[in-house]
Amino acid sequence: MKTIRNASDLAINGAPPAFPEPIHVGRPNLGDRERLLAYTAEIYDRRWLTNNGPLVQELERRLADFLGVKHCVAMCNGTVALEIAIRALGLEGEVIIPSYTFIATAHALHWQAITPVFADIDPSTHNLDPDSVRRMITPRTTGIIGVHLWGRPAPIEPLQAIADEHGLALMFDAAHAFGCSHGGRKIGGFGRCEVFSFHATKVFNTFEGGAVTTDDDELAEALRLMRNFGFKGYDNVVYPGTNGKMPEINAALGLVNLESLPRFVNHNRRRYQDYAEALSPLGHLRLLQYRSDQQPNYQYVVVELDRSVAGLRDKIVAALQAENILARKYFWPGCHRMEPYRSLFPHAGLLLPVTEDIASRVIVLPTGNTLPPACPAVCAAVLKSSRDC
Repeated sequence: MKTIRNASDLAINGAPPAFPEPIHVGRPNLGDRERLLAYTAEIYDRRWLTNNGPLVQELERRLADFLGVKHCVAMCNGTVALEIAIRALGLEGEVIIPSYTFIATAHALHWQAITPVFADIDPSTHNLDPDSVRRMITPRTTGIIGVHLWGRPAPIEPLQAIADEHGLALMFDAAHAFGCSHGGRKIGGFGRCEVFSFHATKVFNTFEGGAVTTDDDELAEALRLMRNFGFKGYDNVVYPGTNGKMPEINAALGLVNLESLPRFVNHNRRRYQDYAEALSPLGHLRLLQYRSDQQPNYQYVVVELDRSVAGLRDKIVAALQAENILARKYFWPGCHRMEPYRSLFPHAGLLLPVTEDIASRVIVLPTGNTLPPACPAVCAAVLKSSRDC
């Protein structure tokens, strides 16, 4: 392993990189190859490639059992799952969301002529601040979308209390939170529904995919209709739906990866502990911690720089990337500073001071099933030399 003693050893200053190939944040976790090939042969023999095939149905059943919910409706991707869930709930007008999230959360609303209203976040959790949510409610508000950022549960009970008080629908973007828990329950059964992404970068992936989970029978029926153009039977369209179906090959990988999920999470946990040990001597940053009473998936290693070195973040990220460690500035600069929202709401940042602060100081480091064991120590060495990089 390359040794970094000072700034002259950094690749950004001319030294060789620590790793020969790029190490990405969220490189795909993959289960047993032979199991996937066996499922692929079944698909080929059946010639049933999509349209609610038997593997999709099996994956839905197994995911519902794993998450402890009545219904799991598989979708082609997480963004379409968000859009369908929003429409199935009948949301309109304004819906309150965090700005500190992936842009799909906002776009899924904007695409349906719904105004995303950005609330601020809690500085310690990076999740929605219920007090800020209360301040954003207007007569046009119809719903709240909480985001379980980094797999750490949003403030579920306070948000549910606000939703109940004001007659609002509450749903959750659980893209980061597959396999995570809150209060002894798996994420998936809170609010009216929860939306998962099974994109390749997630701890559990189906190549590309997503799902909506709910305990509401009527809502589940609407979701199933809407993902298949609104067809109820062969020739009877009863709703203006879309094409949100998951193909069989995606479900095949999902079934394989679900079997390997404990291995993925255990690997993430070990690497997270390696990061915690390597970064602990550094006083100019904070590694985001997971609560001991919650079950995380450890898919995200999130470093928060101290304000005294926040101005060096771009140089730090560049130094890490020069070592082939492709660290990222998630979720920079916040949805409210991306189009079309920065044009629609040019002064939104005045109401989002914590979001602006956190977004300027966070670095997300690589993890995953293929992470080289030396990566945490190299990251720590680069961060230690950050003032000179």
